[in-house]
Amino acid sequence: MAEVTRSHSLPLQLAVTFFVFLSLLNNGNAGITSTFIRTEWPALDIPLDNKVFAVPKGHNAPQQVHITQGDYDGKAVIISWVTPDEPRSNIVHYGKSGNNYELTAKGTVTNYTFYEYKSGYIHHCLVGDLEYNTKYYYKIGSGDSAREFWFQTPPKLGPDTPYKFGIIGDLGQTFNSLSTLEHYIQSGGQTVLFLGDLTYADRYQYNDVGLRWDTWGRFVERSTAYQPWIWTAGNHEIDYLPYMGEVTPFKNYLQRYATPYLASKSSDPLWYAIRRASAHIIVLSSYSPFVKYTPQWQWLGVELQNVDREKTPWLIVLMHVPFYNSNDAHFMEGESMRAVYESWFIQYKVDVVFAGHVHAYERSYRISNIRYNVTSGYPYPVPDKSAPVYITVGDGGNKAGLASRFRDPQPEYSAFREASYGHSTLDIKNRTHAIYHWNRNDDGKRAETDSFVLRNQYW
Repeated sequence: MAEVTRSHSLPLQLAVTFFVFLSLLNNGNAGITSTFIRTEWPALDIPLDNKVFAVPKGHNAPQQVHITQGDYDGKAVIISWVTPDEPRSNIVHYGKSGNNYELTAKGTVTNYTFYEYKSGYIHHCLVGDLEYNTKYYYKIGSGDSAREFWFQTPPKLGPDTPYKFGIIGDLGQTFNSLSTLEHYIQSGGQTVLFLGDLTYADRYQYNDVGLRWDTWGRFVERSTAYQPWIWTAGNHEIDYLPYMGEVTPFKNYLQRYATPYLASKSSDPLWYAIRRASAHIIVLSSYSPFVKYTPQWQWLGVELQNVDREKTPWLIVLMHVPFYNSNDAHFMEGESMRAVYESWFIQYKVDVVFAGHVHAYERSYRISNIRYNVTSGYPYPVPDKSAPVYITVGDGGNKAGLASRFRDPQPEYSAFREASYGHSTLDIKNRTHAIYHWNRNDDGKRAETDSFVLRNQYW
């Protein structure tokens, strides 16, 4: 096995040593249930006339701009936007200078109806053959309505490539959501791993459902236009509303939020994989068939075999419904999926599994329950050094409010739990160590509340 690179600076070595010490403290037998009670804004959506939902100036100006990774290895992006009145240009002008857009890419455009709501014209454009670790500027729209943005491509794939991910789930569009989003933007994160439940538009009715998909797209544009968000679908993306005559699951979501699923040979945009910097990231769908022989099950079995830990040592799984959850909210909803996939997560040494759904924060120790079956076996989770850490970050700020009731006593597998809004960051340092933080929205300020050193399972 290749030797670990030893070119770290002294400050980095001291920081990692300090966090290893904290991690040892955090991996004792006694879990922590935080008693912190924060002053929260009401779980109400921001009024439509608030400036965070402002429509860009100019006739038919592009809005709801967002980017995601566009290929398997990080050399492409999918740029998406909406023009409200007419299709106009679906061309992206881009280059390495804001004054010289020397390259162009042509996208697709479509629109759809949801009940009597008619969407704007939705553009998706794949921009490929990009150089690693390069800042690109891009322009969309035309004339006085054109808008300009930029993004940074990731470093070349490599085992010791540092990279910082943000983790957000269940965001919504409340003032608590705004606090989370603003705090994340200040964190230095380079790409968001989003854990599902984007807009909470399904809590509205009739034409207001589509309207709230539009407002959310403008709300998050301050981040999504400048860095990739890696999308996971949640239950609030299903939009199964038969009283409105809308019975096609994920209709709004799939029209608006593209994923690079074909690049990982997936048959469905709801589950896929990407490689970025030193991480291999697998996105699963909690609300698609996942049992043995289904397309998602077959795809995941192949994808796990394709992971190259010599090139991308960090193996990260994203899903919406957590396997391990000691909150009363959504208790044991992930149990059926856990029974199918947990043994694979251990076999292939998954480092960490991020989930949302529960509107609170919780982190587990490394534990497993693979010895249990319906006729015999130990029925409780046990410590397992080969297992991933399970982390629930469903506390973005949504309209449904916090899930404040944890089960008592705290189970032995639960390391830390708190019902507060916030976001997380995973700062990968090299092939062996990453520093993880959960950041609470502490009465309008960002407060680092739970942190530990995540040690790689392979190296």
